[in-house]
Amino acid sequence: MPIPRWFRRVVVAPAFAGILFGLLLTMPLWLIVVGLVSIGLKGRRRLLRVVWLVAVYMVMELVVLIELFGLWLAAGCSAQRVRSPKFQLRHYQLVGWVLRIASKQAGRVLKLHIRTDGPDPDAHPGRPLLVLCRHAGPGDSFLLTNALINKYAREPRIVLKDTMQWDPAVDVLLNRLPSRFISPNPGASGDAVEAQIAALATGLDENDAFVIFPEGGNFTPNRRTKIIASLKKRGLHKAAQRAEEMIHVLAPRPGGVVAALKAAPEEADVLLVAHTGLDHMLTVADVWRELPMDKTITMRFWLVPAAEVPRGDAEQQVEWLYRWWERIDDWIEEHRPSG
Repeated sequence: MPIPRWFRRVVVAPAFAGILFGLLLTMPLWLIVVGLVSIGLKGRRRLLRVVWLVAVYMVMELVVLIELFGLWLAAGCSAQRVRSPKFQLRHYQLVGWVLRIASKQAGRVLKLHIRTDGPDPDAHPGRPLLVLCRHAGPGDSFLLTNALINKYAREPRIVLKDTMQWDPAVDVLLNRLPSRFISPNPGASGDAVEAQIAALATGLDENDAFVIFPEGGNFTPNRRTKIIASLKKRGLHKAAQRAEEMIHVLAPRPGGVVAALKAAPEEADVLLVAHTGLDHMLTVADVWRELPMDKTITMRFWLVPAAEVPRGDAEQQVEWLYRWWERIDDWIEEHRPSG
């Protein structure tokens, strides 16, 4: 069920901001408490690391909300003007700043290192991109978006879960930019969701990047089992068999990808993205146990030129998508950390 806009803006955002402000005012007190508690805990200062990242998040959340309010005032309190190209650029710059700070803090506190393989996403500069990314592990969407904005100077158009709108900064910021919040289980409204995705992929220009996660959610063994069972129940036995043969990824949901391929400009290249390094972190307990992570995340890019992307026939597009996901599954098997 969609979260009503009025409820998010009138109830959730003020309550969230008030709680954050209260926590920040009392920060010295609870930092002392956390420091004392952490002395008796085994591990590598896990609690202090988590609390530091939470504090950074709270500060950035309030700063972003204040900046968004300032941009709204600068736009003359006009919802139409605040979405104009001039103000969209300001909003993308704000997203880039947030992701740059968050990436640096996460890398330093969690001891994470990012390594990229494969062709540069801008191997064909001046062409729009359709980005299809594997979804697994904490924060992979932020890593990808940070790379697109801060490294490759792209303006992402992102398809996200509607539950992300519970975060007021995400809600306001991304609803001012080209993006779509959709339900991961749309049910009877699947056609409407695909229409929204098609609208988002329409009119991409030379520095745009349409981003979608075809799996519809983070990989977990339980979710993989449910998807395979669902495919069998719907009589899609061939797809179910192929899903069973893919061990590290979920069977892709082709509807959104097909809609995007049909709506995007014919000159748009496709970028496939996979990553490995945090695959085994499926629960909060997994993340806690691994802190500090001290790991290298490997991101692999495959750039498919527009001329090699099937555009006309939906069945060919679904087959093309499954073949790529099988290739991604093989790559993960070869490159995931041992143990």
